[in-house]
Amino acid sequence: MAKNKNKKAESTTDILESSDILREQLTKTEQYFEQNKILTFSIIGAILLGIVGVFLYRYYLRSQDEKAQVDMFQAIYYYEADSLNKALTGDGNNYGFVDIIDNYSMTKSANVAHFYAGSIYMKKGDFDNAIRELSKFKSGDIAVQARALSLIGDAHMEKAEYSDAASFYMKAAGYKPNEFLTPQYLEKAALAYEKLQNFESASDCYNEVITKYRQSSEFANAGKQKARLDGLAKK
Repeated sequence: MAKNKNKKAESTTDILESSDILREQLTKTEQYFEQNKILTFSIIGAILLGIVGVFLYRYYLRSQDEKAQVDMFQAIYYYEADSLNKALTGDGNNYGFVDIIDNYSMTKSANVAHFYAGSIYMKKGDFDNAIRELSKFKSGDIAVQARALSLIGDAHMEKAEYSDAASFYMKAAGYKPNEFLTPQYLEKAALAYEKLQNFESASDCYNEVITKYRQSSEFANAGKQKARLDGLAKK
């Protein structure tokens, strides 16, 4: 019975001590806030200001993107009509893709404009500017992003930079592989490797088409090209 009384006494003492410690900590916290009131409110204000700033910035970007889409409409029309110069730099009244990039640089529309501008530079034979613009384009779209990477490869091929061309073709082939597009990019990569006389890597590209994409239109040619390259590799 005495033991139980002692345990209860100890338990009561622990609770009282814990309460005293808690009260002491709360007092210290209150004192800290009282002594650092300006600093505390400044920090809270900065956090709230940051949150508000993020929301305002997102709203600003959305409104800018809506304006950019309207302003880019005519440029897309000129692009589809093959009026490349007007599509690129505008017609004096309407923006071209370069203007969209310059005036709405952080928007999704500007990102799309990089792709259009890059493809126009490709058609005009301005391969350095094509590489620059297409390298700035980013998309999660299975077809468009791979297409942009392939176009960069095409630009490097035109500049006889075959190693860079092969690298970008392989990036295009490796971006969300699929039956329709990947074999095309593997075939392009094989051509770039062959220019480098890297017959083994070229053969590997065709072999990937043969083993993974039997339903593709590139399948039949891949077998012939692989056999040819294997023969060259042995010489």
